[in-house]
Amino acid sequence: MKKLSLTTAITAVAFATAGLPALADKAEDKLNVAFTKELENVDSYFNSSREGVVLQRAVWDGLIYRDPVTNEYKGNLATSWEWIDDTTLEFKLREGVTFHNGEAFNADDVVFTVNFVADEANGVKTQRNVNWMKSAEKIDDYTVRIHLKDKFPAAIEFLSGPVSMYPNEYYAEAGASGMGLKPVGTGPYKVVSVVPGQHFVLEKNENYHDSPKGQPTIKTIDIRTVPDVNTQIAELFSGTLDLIWQVPADQSEKLKSMDQFTVANESTMRVGYITMDAAGRSSMDPNPFQDLRVRRAINHAIDRQAIVDSLLKGSSKVINTPCFPSQFGCVQDVTSYEYDPEKAKALLAEAGYPDGFTTEFYAYRNRDYAEALASYLNAVGIKTDFKMLQYSALRELNMKGEVPLAFLTWGSYSINDASAMVSQFFKHGSLDDTRDDEVLEYLNIADSATDPDVRIENYGKALKRITDQAFWAPLFSYNTNYVFKTSVNYSPTPDEVLRFTTMTWN
Repeated sequence: MKKLSLTTAITAVAFATAGLPALADKAEDKLNVAFTKELENVDSYFNSSREGVVLQRAVWDGLIYRDPVTNEYKGNLATSWEWIDDTTLEFKLREGVTFHNGEAFNADDVVFTVNFVADEANGVKTQRNVNWMKSAEKIDDYTVRIHLKDKFPAAIEFLSGPVSMYPNEYYAEAGASGMGLKPVGTGPYKVVSVVPGQHFVLEKNENYHDSPKGQPTIKTIDIRTVPDVNTQIAELFSGTLDLIWQVPADQSEKLKSMDQFTVANESTMRVGYITMDAAGRSSMDPNPFQDLRVRRAINHAIDRQAIVDSLLKGSSKVINTPCFPSQFGCVQDVTSYEYDPEKAKALLAEAGYPDGFTTEFYAYRNRDYAEALASYLNAVGIKTDFKMLQYSALRELNMKGEVPLAFLTWGSYSINDASAMVSQFFKHGSLDDTRDDEVLEYLNIADSATDPDVRIENYGKALKRITDQAFWAPLFSYNTNYVFKTSVNYSPTPDEVLRFTTMTWN
């Protein structure tokens, strides 16, 4: 798809918005933000998008908070915690906290939330975030125990991220649909309006407790879905947006030269990769991806450094592992594949595809990255029938095992532990295109061992097996470009979470 120039895009939206009143941002104490992807369900237990993580951290709280700068764990809805034994955590809860609807927070809410999300029948989208919990037990109104199914040393990390607390009384009345349309949490911002997939309005929680997240300053956060980045940029110029993020490098470079905007680039834990149907789940027959030589050929076919240098830029790096290097257990001593298109062609010929083959190739974001990947594959004889889908649609298709080849990304919910990525995709779950029993065995040990050395050893074995068998083609880490008006003061963090509590007006 041909990109519009920055000037053309600005002009086009200037006409389109000519009859609309400019939003007064700072004067009205309202920050106007754009999301690129449609978020159909605000409740992050029932979506797995980065936009969902952003709203989760704003609207709800967890028991624990990890400082994104120091990585220190701090009490949030809990004031303290201790391990009673290898599978039992006890929490002392913060008193005097209320949900946005006035409901008091106490142990009943924790027990309800944990027991609800831990039950697979209730359909939490990313099971890996919750399926390590067995149940919760109330000791008294402000003391609760969480029982684990097995030893899980990463429990504190998960409890500081994707596990947020529901109001039990409200949920009993509203149910899943009510929570999606009228979300209620204890977080720094409360939701006052939801148009699913299109528009979300948050207001400062004036009664927010003494949380390590910090107190919100800006009164209103107005978030609209604007799928086209050129339109987002044009709206920055017209004044109807104050902040956009995930802006492509070429656009960010142009905006950086303009005095009216601040452009900040920050690394993220997000990893881009190509997944292949090594397990033979799809209807493709014959299925070339079940052949190791084909999978290795795909790894050799792609010049990952060239894509990083020309498209991602910033702080992105080539990645050789199906996890982010900073994550605990993401061992880097693995098989890697240099760019060698001739070797790729030879491997394809050896596998019985001297003239290559044709395959469906899916993606949900970064069309320019996906098209570059397709070009590299086409150059060695793998002809791609490229299909760009919405994230939710591609995820559902992938869960059904109907995706032979895809360019995907994963941000691990910003959890700094290899289990949040490797174990998410290689433990025979609905998104595992490998189904390798040896990898499963290693990960089962790594996920449950309390000895850090044993964890590292077994994550290492799993990663070496995954990379040697070329089950994936790991590509690169992401960086994020944030562009905002100079009237906005904001310092992004490496975990790719927009933190509205740390945004202020200059």
